[in-house]
Amino acid sequence: MKTLYIERSTGEGRNGDWAEGLDLVGVERIVVGTGPGSFAGIRSALAFAQGYALGSKCEVLGLPSPCAVAAQVYAGGSGFPLAVVGDARRGKFWIALFEGLKLVCPVFQVEKDALSLRIPLAAKVATSDAERIGTILSETFEKRYIGGVKPTSDGLKAFAEANPSALVAEPLPIYLNPAVRD
Repeated sequence: MKTLYIERSTGEGRNGDWAEGLDLVGVERIVVGTGPGSFAGIRSALAFAQGYALGSKCEVLGLPSPCAVAAQVYAGGSGFPLAVVGDARRGKFWIALFEGLKLVCPVFQVEKDALSLRIPLAAKVATSDAERIGTILSETFEKRYIGGVKPTSDGLKAFAEANPSALVAEPLPIYLNPAVRD
């Protein structure tokens, strides 16, 4: 089954250029990263997938975007717990916890003061938001912080293939807060 994987949670390429080169011939399924992350990026990817599915009758599935980060981190080995952390804005962070290629806790949100308390002591920490929160994570988790990892379509594919039970039918974006107008 030909599957197209779309990960746009980092918001890069908001103008839609990302969709121009997609090979849609024979696509029977589209897997979309559902965030958390860029409102515009996630919504445009979901809208594209759902619109294409209307005409082609292909299946659309979702997978939280931190799963792509986990797959990319675990490509080098998976013998450790992992926390993927992102900037939820307004002094809050989102966290997704993994044991290998299994999401063991759905994405949740915490205040900055509770960040270190909500991540298991044995877990390594990665982020898709290194530009905004890398310094905070490095100072908080020191040697456990392994750096910034941008989620990719290849990461979504690796996670989905390793753990197809994580795929969600009729996907919706993961919204942690109401829309912010900055």
